[in-house]
Amino acid sequence: MLSRVADSLYWMSRYMERTDSILRMLKINYASSQDTHEEFSWRPVLRIFGSLEQDRVKEIEGSGRKVIQYMVLGRENPNSIFNMVTKARENARGVQDNITTEVWQSLNEFYHIVHDDRLSYQLQHEDPITVLDALIKECMLYFGVSDITMFRGEGLCFMNVGKYMERAIQTADILDVKLSNLAYDLDKPTDTTYWKYLLMSISGYSLYLKRYRSGFEARNIIDQVLFNVDFPRSVLYSLNQLQRYFQRLQSDQNTEGFNKVDFMIGKLRSKLQYSDVQSISQAGLHSYLASINAEISGIGSNLNRYYFAYS
Repeated sequence: MLSRVADSLYWMSRYMERTDSILRMLKINYASSQDTHEEFSWRPVLRIFGSLEQDRVKEIEGSGRKVIQYMVLGRENPNSIFNMVTKARENARGVQDNITTEVWQSLNEFYHIVHDDRLSYQLQHEDPITVLDALIKECMLYFGVSDITMFRGEGLCFMNVGKYMERAIQTADILDVKLSNLAYDLDKPTDTTYWKYLLMSISGYSLYLKRYRSGFEARNIIDQVLFNVDFPRSVLYSLNQLQRYFQRLQSDQNTEGFNKVDFMIGKLRSKLQYSDVQSISQAGLHSYLASINAEISGIGSNLNRYYFAYS
């Protein structure tokens, strides 16, 4: 496969995974803002996905509709849904011969939805959760169509490598921001709704209730979000899938690059497999989460170098 094609498929998938993460977080945070008016702040969302100056953050952080408008349609925000879907479609358009018609159609339809002027009106005047739900369904359609129509070859492997890299980064970032609000103190008393909304924003609430019977505890939350291999949005699950699809790209043509990247993925997987909540809390939660993202960035840099023909 041409490096240009691999690069486009990889980034198309990363942009769509990021889009899905942003939409889910916006939906749950808006619901949370309606329940806890006084204590709620949109600042964590803007920290993860925004690019605003502090003055601008202070100006809009108290208004859910303004934040959602900025995060969904803000053209000056590189992580807005508008820009993510546009970039995903641009990548897909350049490699239409390597994706199915159904994948192209789902992306193209999503692109026209976010470019429709009616979306801005709906976000301002209608129920934001209803609008966000409709956009989330477009993401689900894309992922479902990709899964059931794409040929099981190199193209799908590069798409899934991008998807699971992005998912691991987003999950670690979201957990880091939530813990930073508690000054990384796992014993600090916290309202159960704080953890409930965190889990709901990454679709982990139902699994948590089934697995942990002792109620909402910070250590159990961290265990599920980082280490639970049955939770499809945990960091370890994402890394397992990342290595699974990357190993399918092994060939005699790029042995050096494959061995380098596979070693880095395996090393990071082992780091999580042989860690637990107690050991990482003693070492420092923030530094541990930051090191995860640094190592994932290193994996991405070597993918760029060995597979996408740029450094």
